[in-house]
Amino acid sequence: MDTPHIDPLLTALASVLRKHRRALDISQEELAHRAGRSMRYVSLLERGKHQPTLDTLRRMSEVFGMPLSQLILEAETQISQADI
Repeated sequence: MDTPHIDPLLTALASVLRKHRRALDISQEELAHRAGRSMRYVSLLERGKHQPTLDTLRRMSEVFGMPLSQLILEAETQISQADI
């Protein structure tokens, strides 16, 4: 039986999105509303079950009050720390 490939970038992005949403103390529903996305979509992103578009990441970074590049850097840093 084949096990599905788990993309480390999706896992890291999921973790970073969840961390920043919780830091703002907002629900998935509120993040979805502010980013112009559905709550189901945000839930899938936070569980690493869906690959976000650049537009979605940009919108979420705006909600978090940070540049898109910082969001990506945090995910990349998390991946590199996991490799250590």
